Order: sequence, then C-alpha cells, then structure tokens
Amino acid sequence: MSRIGKAPIPIPNGVEVNIEGAVITVKGPKGSLTRRISQEIDVSIEDGNIIVNRSNDGKRAKSLHGLTRTLIANMVKGVTEGFQKTLLVSGTGYRAALQGNKLVLSMGLSHPAEMVPPEGIEIEVPSPTRIVVKGIDKEVVGQVSADIRAVRPPEPYKGKGIRYDGERIRMKAGKAGKV
Repeated sequence: MSRIGKAPIPIPNGVEVNIEGAVITVKGPKGSLTRRISQEIDVSIEDGNIIVNRSNDGKRAKSLHGLTRTLIANMVKGVTEGFQKTLLVSGTGYRAALQGNKLVLSMGLSHPAEMVPPEGIEIEVPSPTRIVVKGIDKEVVGQVSADIRAVRPPEPYKGKGIRYDGERIRMKAGKAGKV
C-alpha cells in the first residue's frame, strides 16, 4: 500500500468537499478548485477526513494512489492558504515591473517581454529584482513561474537571469586563467 496514499486528508473548518462520480470539488475561503480523478481510485469522506483508496492492485492504480492523494491535499491547502513562488532577477539592467495586471520584464532583449497572468494568478513586484507569483492552484503557480523563468534562465558563468528564490546556480570557471 502506498505510504502517501493511505494517509487521510483532514478537512479544515470552512472547507466544503463535494465528490460526484469521478469529479471532486473543493471550496474554501480563497476560491474553488475542481479536478477529475481516475476511475481506478475511490475517494470518500469519513469523519471529517478525505480517504483515498485504490479499487485494484494493478500497476496503474498503484501509481495513481499516492498522486491522487497529493493532488487532493494540494487542492485543500490551496483553497485555505494558497501557494506562492518567489523569483529573483539578477544582472545589470535586468528588472521587472508591473503595468496594470501585465508583467513587463526588461532582460537585455531587443524588446521588453510582457506576460499576462492567467485567471486566478496574482503577480506582485515588491522590488525591480523580485517577482512573487500567488494563486490557489499549485500546478498553475508553478507553470507561470516556470514561464517567467524561461524568459531568461540563469546562465552558469555570471549567474545573470531569473532564478527561483533559494535556487543555487552551479557556476563554471570562465576562461583558463580564471579559477
């Protein structure tokens, strides 16, 4: 049995969980999330906890057991607390700015890169070298952060570019004289 999959998910106060066939909906103070789950996974609510079980012991069902439990736990956490990722911009002349709801990145390209966040995602720029992406869906927050980072990924010689907060860049030695 999956170690992650067999752990129950507690339902906090103010969170409403609806299970209709293969569709699970979680509503909370920050919003609502819906996800379709596989037919091989059974989800039920018992004593204020969400219980995830698999219907058979096939390889696919075993693979989906822990994954489904984690996805549902992320939905519950998202509608109560939300998720956020912080990106850091480093490099001379590299900066980020917010114009309305549009993120404008000046990254040394021939034109500034502009990004409009999808619905449900909030982008903050507390300083020109710091970008904060917030939302209730962990998957979308991670994808938007990855798209922003992809505009100018950090390069290994000087470390310039956009990186996640806490990410370490393995620096390479430059030419033969530098050590």
